[in-house]
Amino acid sequence: MKKLFLSVLSFSLISAATAQPDLPAPSPKAMVMQTVGLTDITIEYSSPAVNGRTIFGGLVPYDSLWRTGANAATKITFSEDVKVGSSDVKAGTYSIFTIPGKTEWTFIINSDYAQSGTSKYDKAKDVLRLTVKSETIASKERMAFSITNFSEAGGNITLEWSTVQINVPFTVSTAAQAQRNIDRAVGGTWRVYAQSARYMLEHDGDMNKALELINQSVSLSEGWYNTWIKAQILHKLGKKKEALAAANRAYELGNKTPEGFFYKSQVEKALNDWK
Repeated sequence: MKKLFLSVLSFSLISAATAQPDLPAPSPKAMVMQTVGLTDITIEYSSPAVNGRTIFGGLVPYDSLWRTGANAATKITFSEDVKVGSSDVKAGTYSIFTIPGKTEWTFIINSDYAQSGTSKYDKAKDVLRLTVKSETIASKERMAFSITNFSEAGGNITLEWSTVQINVPFTVSTAAQAQRNIDRAVGGTWRVYAQSARYMLEHDGDMNKALELINQSVSLSEGWYNTWIKAQILHKLGKKKEALAAANRAYELGNKTPEGFFYKSQVEKALNDWK
């Protein structure tokens, strides 16, 4: 028993001596996620610090492949197909590499995201290479990715570290994705049809298709909201007489529930302008 006790005690002391303390990582993990239109873009990376060092042209040599971060490969995930620069990129997860230069960088998306460093990098697995200009900024201590200057149509993948910034343009197919979702929603409630028709109205979609959708909405449940959308679609199609009649009907229905008639002033303006 005594020998067993000593063995357990010895094992416990060894385990305690070899246990790793929980300390801050020199290059902590970071992540940025942004929805652009209907596309989710996620970048996972480790964020090294300047720590008083010369970064570009020093720690990170010019004209050499860089893993663009620290530790494991920096990963980027697109939930939908996108276009980076002029290159098509399928939905999925990829690694990011760069080749920094004094005034220009090469931005690389590679299909092998399960790698560390550059030792196993295979150029044959590149999905794209894009040359971008570098810009001088106020010094930034830690490397950081972000999605900037974005709209429903696209934006920039931005990388900043030390006194350097690069911006990589991308575009997304929000209109096509929305149309796909509208088509999938056929058979829904009056509100689904109305929202789909309104989206097409506000984003210069197929107005004849939008009219079909709003007519289905009105046939399921006529209200001031979907009737007002119908009026606007008719007006955009150049059917001014029918548009005015629909606007009058929307006004009539809205005044039956004035507390919820949120677009009353817009309908009144249309009735005045469309005469």
